[in-house]
Amino acid sequence: MRAHLRRGWTNCNRERGSVSLWMVTAAMAMIILTGLAVDLGGQVLSRQHVANVAAQAARAGGQQLQASRAIRGQGVRTDPALAAAAARAYLAASDVIGTVQLRGSTAVIVHTSATYHTKFLGIIGIDRLPVTGSTESRTVRAVNGVER
Repeated sequence: MRAHLRRGWTNCNRERGSVSLWMVTAAMAMIILTGLAVDLGGQVLSRQHVANVAAQAARAGGQQLQASRAIRGQGVRTDPALAAAAARAYLAASDVIGTVQLRGSTAVIVHTSATYHTKFLGIIGIDRLPVTGSTESRTVRAVNGVER
């Protein structure tokens, strides 16, 4: 009987610690997955912020009209100098790097870019993730919902 008990005890000792190894592996995997979720979520949030800044800068530029033409009823046109200045001022106030382009006399196009600094992915050598945004704002005249 003692031999049987001793042998049973010895078999238990062979597997001792196998759960610990599994727990360490599982914990590491969970930390890596959590890090991916945090950093990729942060990148998406940064991308949304950069896109919103681009949209608002384009809107600010698109609101700069040639007043004399609009008052006389000759249509709406963006004042190029004022539009570019307003969009650049909005970008400067938001601390986002971007470029402003004008297309024709009614469109303001803003491209923005920034860098998201990772929190967890630095462990595997990824310290920064680039984010960009782009928006176009057109100034149009509409009467009863119809563009003219």
